[in-house]
Amino acid sequence: MSLPAPEQILHDVFGYSAFRGEQQYIVEHVAAGGDALVLMPTGGGKSLCYQLPALLRPGVGIVVSPLIALMQDQVETLNQLGVQAEFLNSSLDAKVAREVSNRLLHGELKLLYVAPERLLTEGFLNMLERLQARNGLALFAIDEAHCVSQWGHDFRPEYRELTVLHQRFPAVPRIALTATADAPTRAEIVDRLALENARQFIASFDRPNICYRVAIKSNPRQQLQAFLEAEHANDAGIVYCLSRKKVEETAIWLKARGWDVLPYHAGLDTAMRNQHQRRFLREEGVIMVATVAFGMGIDKPNVRFVAHLDLPKSMESYYQETGRAGRDGLPANAWMVYGLGDVVSMRQMLDSGDASEERKRVERQKLDALLGFCESTTCRHQTILRYFGEAHPGNCGQCDNCLSPVDTWDATEAARMALSCVYRTGQRFGAGHLIDVLLGKNTPQVEKFQHQQLSTFGIGKALASQQWSSVYRQLVAVGLLQVQMEAYGGLSLTEEARPILRGENKIWLRHDNETGKRVISRSERTSRTREAFAGAKEDPLWQALKAMRMQLAREQGVPPYVIFHDSTLLEILNHRPANLTELGRISGVGQAKLVRYGDQFLKVLEDAVNRVS
Repeated sequence: MSLPAPEQILHDVFGYSAFRGEQQYIVEHVAAGGDALVLMPTGGGKSLCYQLPALLRPGVGIVVSPLIALMQDQVETLNQLGVQAEFLNSSLDAKVAREVSNRLLHGELKLLYVAPERLLTEGFLNMLERLQARNGLALFAIDEAHCVSQWGHDFRPEYRELTVLHQRFPAVPRIALTATADAPTRAEIVDRLALENARQFIASFDRPNICYRVAIKSNPRQQLQAFLEAEHANDAGIVYCLSRKKVEETAIWLKARGWDVLPYHAGLDTAMRNQHQRRFLREEGVIMVATVAFGMGIDKPNVRFVAHLDLPKSMESYYQETGRAGRDGLPANAWMVYGLGDVVSMRQMLDSGDASEERKRVERQKLDALLGFCESTTCRHQTILRYFGEAHPGNCGQCDNCLSPVDTWDATEAARMALSCVYRTGQRFGAGHLIDVLLGKNTPQVEKFQHQQLSTFGIGKALASQQWSSVYRQLVAVGLLQVQMEAYGGLSLTEEARPILRGENKIWLRHDNETGKRVISRSERTSRTREAFAGAKEDPLWQALKAMRMQLAREQGVPPYVIFHDSTLLEILNHRPANLTELGRISGVGQAKLVRYGDQFLKVLEDAVNRVS
């Protein structure tokens, strides 16, 4: 019996007319029985790379996933497409879990999502052996494969035991997938999961629909408020903060100003976290203020912005967190404010942890790479891709540095003064004290250590305090100074500082204005999101389509995007199909959804036409 063509299932089940990127090659390779390692950015269509081969091959596809929220979301989405899918995890009571297991053994499922802890139990592995003998196993998909890496930001020790799948089921193809993995992490995935013979598919890490912007902290909450008011009224988004306390305070502050805001952090009880997550997924325009405890596995496609009020701990963390914006491919913003205090806080967290010295060294390097990204004067898309070992063809035209080219200045003399002050004061004081010395301020601290007698006292009066703060921050970023945790955040010289002090090299730094804020052009302030939705948001039909989607979602108890993505609604709005055949040509409208929802959405379009006529 011949298998159906991948293109046919892509259209009939998923509602897409063509594959994206390397999706087709991955699907064909795995469907033919090959192992694969897939690196694809968030929103790039990773799920399709194992879901479609599971539908093509006989038997059931087993998907290993680390998060309950991700499993539930994927299963709801697949059920809407008419695919028989279920999950097994700790959220199910014993009776429901038995029902799912019975359906599995009777060949009634095409995809089953399971946590690694459950999969690794002897009872579940024995059930898989019975299943293979009865109905067959289509494939094993190992999602979020970076969890296998001890150097990664989401290390899960259970992932390292997943080699048992290859040992006990060598004929079943495996596909490991992740959106975030640099070269060392990729090598560890291959080694730990025994994927040496797997074909690697590495898609571009670029997220061209995301506009990256970094500003210097001055009044972060006011800066966030201005950003939201200018560009994201009524939009869903995530605001990341470093501490639980800051999450709570920021959420209260925003809520008092009229924003629909929810907090999320590990200090909240499980019921409240689940309730807040459910509201974020199922309602429109909700902002989640959270620590990094929130986000992994959240597949809400119309998150229009991710904002950071504190510096993340690495480029991988930043890339993964910002990648939660714009998964539907429509324009989105990644906005961040940071200051030297963030660097000190992150270094303190790293150095006070109980990780090995080798692990701490790697984490410091990752933080330094992120700091370099923040202070970069070049295209941010280029900087991100370069970190992941990928070239970028040219300026993106959609990050702050491209939209508003950075003004630089010859800071050689200022840098020599700043570095000399670090040296003369003993390489153990923070930037605040050093700036007081340079400005000639007789503070109690300065007098206590008699630093008013140093040759560097008062030599920096030509620059304002904020300008010196910018100089010190950038000298840390370019590696001429390092933060000493044993000196409570004091700054010390690196070897790279010597040529500057000797007058052998010049250094150019980015120019910040006196308030410490980046100069932002009018074009940068114009929201790409607002441009994309300007016509739609003013169109009553857009609101009517969204209202119908919300009504259907509430009736079925699923998030609105499970019915249709914003991008699908936008295409319906622009093309205004007149019948089911035309509606079926819209991207994202598969056969199951066409049958289930086609008449309701056509009625919305018909009513709109009647109102106009």
